[in-house]
Amino acid sequence: MIKEIIYNNEVLARYIPSESWAPDLGFYSKEEEFIQVGSWQYDKGKELLNHIHNPVVRNISRTQEVLYVRKGIIKARVYSLDEIFVEEIIVKEGDTIILLNSGHGYEILQDNTQVLEIKNGPYLGADIDRRRF
Repeated sequence: MIKEIIYNNEVLARYIPSESWAPDLGFYSKEEEFIQVGSWQYDKGKELLNHIHNPVVRNISRTQEVLYVRKGIIKARVYSLDEIFVEEIIVKEGDTIILLNSGHGYEILQDNTQVLEIKNGPYLGADIDRRRF
């Protein structure tokens, strides 16, 4: 079951266990979120139409990221933007977590853990893009 981590009526993160992938095409993000995350699940022979994404100017004011655990296990700690700890979640092999309007930290719980991280860019460097707390 997909789990939203909410603080003060705002979604900080969305956890998608591997068994919760939508049949066919499904998106886990809302249209207004800065990062769009979806999954496909089709049988052999399905064809997706060729397409090109049009140039569109977007105003993005926050970096949001997605972690897909390819192998292993991590512990994700989710914080509010005012640095208040909200929740901890275990993200296992095949699971995905979308980090929206949150602070976050991770602990690797298994050797050789492999995580694919995706976030919106461009990347402006550690001093501009983030602050540690």
